[in-house]
Amino acid sequence: MKLNLFQLDAFARRPFEGNPAAVCPLDEWLDDAVMQAIASENNLSETAFFVREGEGYRLRWFTPRVEVDLCGHATLASAWVLFHEMEERREMLRFFTRSGELRVSRADEGLAMDFPAKQSEPMAAPEAVLAALGVTNADVRITDDILVAVDDEAIVAALEPDMHALKALPGRGVAVTAPGHEFDIVSRWFGPKAGVDEDPVTGSAHTSLAPYWSERLGKRRLSAQQGGLRKGELVCEVQGDRVILTGQVVPYLRGTITI
Repeated sequence: MKLNLFQLDAFARRPFEGNPAAVCPLDEWLDDAVMQAIASENNLSETAFFVREGEGYRLRWFTPRVEVDLCGHATLASAWVLFHEMEERREMLRFFTRSGELRVSRADEGLAMDFPAKQSEPMAAPEAVLAALGVTNADVRITDDILVAVDDEAIVAALEPDMHALKALPGRGVAVTAPGHEFDIVSRWFGPKAGVDEDPVTGSAHTSLAPYWSERLGKRRLSAQQGGLRKGELVCEVQGDRVILTGQVVPYLRGTITI
C-alpha cells in the first residue's frame, strides 16, 4: 500500500521555523496501530490523518507515542494540504475531532482556526511544578495543561526543565509564559509525558494562554511567539468561548509512504 505524505512547517513564515507536522490524507481509516507506527516513524511532534466525512473531514492526531485530543499546528497543516494540494475550493473547512468540531478558514494573515477557549484555574500545591522548572515565583494554573506565568520573557528563554520531574506532573504538558517585548506574549511548551520534550509551537496550548493573557492585558487580540531554539508565531483572538488562532504554513516535503 502506498500513501501520500506531506511535511509542513506550521506557524512559520519561512522554512525551518514554526512546528513541523506530517499530514497523511486517507480514503479510509487504517488500523490505529498502523497510524501510531507511522507517527512513530515520522518522529515529529504530531502526524495528522484525515478522511472525508459528510460536509467535512474526520481528523485525528498522533504523537510518536500516543493519540491526542487536540493539536493546533497539525490542524493548520491539514487545512493547508486540503486547500493547496487537494484543491479544496471552500473558504471554510470543518474538521470533526475528539475535541468536537473545529473550523479553519482562509484569512489575510494565513489560515484561521476556530477552537474552543479553555479557562484555567489556580493550581493547588504548585511546588513540584516550580521545582521541575527551576522557577521560584509564578502564577501556576491548570486546564488540560499546567500554565506557568512568569514576569519576564528572559526567564522563559533560559528554562532548562527537569524532564523526568515533568513526567510526574498532572495534565498533558506544561506551558511557561510571560509578557513579551516584540510580541504580546511568549511561551514554551514541554510535554515529555506525550513523547514531546519541547514542542516549538503548540496551537492547542494557546486555547488556554489566550484567555489568560486577554484578561490580564485587557486585549482581545494578541500576538504570540512560542519556542526555544526553534520558534514560530501566531495571532490569537478571544471571541467569547472561542479562540481564533491564525498562522501561516510553509510546505517542506512531499512523499510517499510504502507499507
